[in-house]
Amino acid sequence: MKRLKRELKKLSDPERAEHDSRYFKTGPGEYGEGRISLGVDTKLKRQLAKKYVSLSLNEIRSLLKNRISDYKFLALVVLHNKYKKADSSGRERLVKFYLENTREINNWDLVDISAHHILGAYLLNHDRKVLYKLARSKDLWEKRIAIISTFAFIRAGQFDDTLKISEILLNDSHDLIHKAVGWMLREVGKKDQKVEERFLRKHYKKMPRTMLRYAIERFDEEKRLGYLLGSV
Repeated sequence: MKRLKRELKKLSDPERAEHDSRYFKTGPGEYGEGRISLGVDTKLKRQLAKKYVSLSLNEIRSLLKNRISDYKFLALVVLHNKYKKADSSGRERLVKFYLENTREINNWDLVDISAHHILGAYLLNHDRKVLYKLARSKDLWEKRIAIISTFAFIRAGQFDDTLKISEILLNDSHDLIHKAVGWMLREVGKKDQKVEERFLRKHYKKMPRTMLRYAIERFDEEKRLGYLLGSV
């Protein structure tokens, strides 16, 4: 662990760290308040994650509980790498660990690099009730985990859970949920635009504007304007 932290520190970039602090909204009262960045390049963190794939779950938990986002990012990539190599019982243990530590997966980048790769991948062949519990959570990041996890289902041509969870989150107040739901609806549309449009025609007039814009981003201009102007 000490060696890993030393290596990350050597790779730190103060200018990038300052940019990250603004980009991930780390100021007082912002969603990323308290997050600290070393400014390590994403590719370098992924390379280190391969090197340290033997980290124990206790070590991964320690990294996740740290305020330094680079530690958290690397920990989640290691967890994903472990998941890919694990057998069925090992994967169950890793998913249980992931769910026990959702509060530490506390920014959108951390959710987006892990939720569908670990939780979503596992739930392709398991009961998905936990996603609905997360979707109804008061915690912003657990709600984002719920919808982003369904990306694994979308890639497998399964859309029902994405649409149901999107309905649960339809009236959420946070912009990061609007973006996540819109993104997943757009991904559904890439697979089957008719499915996406059936959902949109039912809900688009009351959807948050950001959610709608994300969802229709790939539509042709005429159709996109129709949804934005409420004339579909």
